[in-house]
Amino acid sequence: MRNPNEPRVVVIGGGTGMPVLLRGLKDLPIQLSALVTVADDGGSTGRLRSEMSIPAPGDIRNVIAALSDAEPMLLELFQHRFAVGNGLSGHSMGNLLLAAMTSVTGDFYTGIKEISRVLNVKGKIYPISNESISLHAKMVDGTLVSGESNIPAANKHIERVFLQPEPIQPFPNAIRAIEKADLIVISPGSLYTSIMPNLIIPGVDEAIRQANGQVVYVCNVMTQAGETTEYTAADHVQAIYDHVGTDCLDAIVVHNEPISKQIRDVYAEENAAPVEYDIDRLLSLGLRVIEGDIIRPDRPTLRHDTDKIAALLYSLIKRT
Repeated sequence: MRNPNEPRVVVIGGGTGMPVLLRGLKDLPIQLSALVTVADDGGSTGRLRSEMSIPAPGDIRNVIAALSDAEPMLLELFQHRFAVGNGLSGHSMGNLLLAAMTSVTGDFYTGIKEISRVLNVKGKIYPISNESISLHAKMVDGTLVSGESNIPAANKHIERVFLQPEPIQPFPNAIRAIEKADLIVISPGSLYTSIMPNLIIPGVDEAIRQANGQVVYVCNVMTQAGETTEYTAADHVQAIYDHVGTDCLDAIVVHNEPISKQIRDVYAEENAAPVEYDIDRLLSLGLRVIEGDIIRPDRPTLRHDTDKIAALLYSLIKRT
């Protein structure tokens, strides 16, 4: 049974960064909610969106896996991706199950809830919207690019992103979770294509601006080609301010240890580099800057350390 006196923590995001945070947070004495993007349109997710007219299941699937306490073999089955075989080629079993459960129950969120129950998920998982939505970007040169997967591929400077069709309705449970939270964490991830689609939904942006709880942004460690090339930490924050509103964040978490030359060289091949945390500018934006060694040093690709980042975020709750 959940203790009603435990602090309420909401994590907002998608992509590969969000599950890392959730794996560490799920075993802490908190009431945890994950608000997940449904704007993805690539691969298996994109095909199911197109064929079944459902919100994108891929990021939801990864969050379910991160928060599940099911047997390892069952989780392996849930995350299995078919490599060969006609119409199943490239599909993830979890995506297919989410699509099937949506069809059976008649509702995307009900499908998520039922699969979460079967896989013994800790915490609540809410799609940021229960509708199928598409992400678009206006570039600095004035061109428009449609589709989450096409935006970074355009390799242009992004001025702003927006969602269609309008008006988009936020999922009511997601809004309530933000309003009741003691800590709201914006996860690391692709800034414009995994994080921003959550924040710019009408109602969500307002709830974040008016939140009673702390709003903390866990900044990316590396830039991303086609989205945040040459962005500093303050540039990430400014992009969020431009889309959501000035002063919507209370604090930012940044990695403060050097990145090895070997790893930097690997990322340089993808036109990515360490995100510089320009502390003076961050402070001028009204943020509390929380520095720490928060990545795993034993990985060829950089990932936030699940346990380190969870402990750091939990310490923020205990200070209030």
